[in-house]
Amino acid sequence: MNARTRAAATLLAPFFLLFTAVMVVPIGYAVWLSLFTEKQSGLGFGGAETVFSGLDNYTAALGDRAFREGFGVLLGYCLFYIPLLLAGALGLALLLDSALARARRFFQLALFLPHAVPGIIAALIWVYLYTPQLSPVVRAMEAGGVGFDFFSPSGALPSIVNIALWEWLGYNMVIFYAALQAVDRSVLEAATVDGAGAWRVAFSIKVPLIRASIVMVGLFTLIGSLQLFTEPLILEKGTGSAVTSTWTPNMYAYTAAFDRNDYGLAAAASVLLALTAALLSFAVTRLTGRGTRRTRTAARRAPATRTADGRTRRTRRKEKTA
Repeated sequence: MNARTRAAATLLAPFFLLFTAVMVVPIGYAVWLSLFTEKQSGLGFGGAETVFSGLDNYTAALGDRAFREGFGVLLGYCLFYIPLLLAGALGLALLLDSALARARRFFQLALFLPHAVPGIIAALIWVYLYTPQLSPVVRAMEAGGVGFDFFSPSGALPSIVNIALWEWLGYNMVIFYAALQAVDRSVLEAATVDGAGAWRVAFSIKVPLIRASIVMVGLFTLIGSLQLFTEPLILEKGTGSAVTSTWTPNMYAYTAAFDRNDYGLAAAASVLLALTAALLSFAVTRLTGRGTRRTRTAARRAPATRTADGRTRRTRRKEKTA
């Protein structure tokens, strides 16, 4: 082992140790736990014993209607939340990056501040704002002739999406804004000189150039959406709430573990959710990777761009080399 290899191993060792401790070991323990179940011995007077059950916990989870419906809720949440988050964060970032924007630092901080509020605190605040007997917002809506039950079966999902948007919109806006700041300004200036308007520059030049950041945010948002737990758990406490203790797969696993003391079933539900997240992440990565490769191939095959004096950039490079 040479000096460079030893240095790399020394620098990477803390990461791999921490990754093993907080990721590999818990996942392995969850898989092992999902293969066992507790059964009462005799007539129930001899206590419980842990027995190997194989895939029975997975079969029980998949056969439970409440667990399957939780994935339906997640599907609706993702279809509703992810496009709104990406469009909102990207729109705000483009607005801040435009030449017309003023006080950029102030609006960056103002939009990011909701993310600094812990999720459980934010959910409690919104439950207060959603509760008819307490909320000034609900009273103002009713006074204006607008009636909406935030805890109803049709209103619970939009209510949770609103909480998540309030919390994560500014955070992802900062990521997009940082990516836009890294765009080569000479490219934007050239487009403006060629007659491209602000909308054309934004959506035909800026957005394609930060494609990698958009894909990254979309992927992380998808993974985070599958772990939906805090907001519906707090909203469940609302008066007449349609959110149940098994509303999402995470809540199903939590209820199985701490209300029913069925840790094998909870572990199996968690493993199934983790596998779903891994498969979706793999699919998104493959699809976006193909799109990126097509874009690069098209860029290589594109004809040389002409400059103002009629010569191509390739010609100018050759002249400089000569």
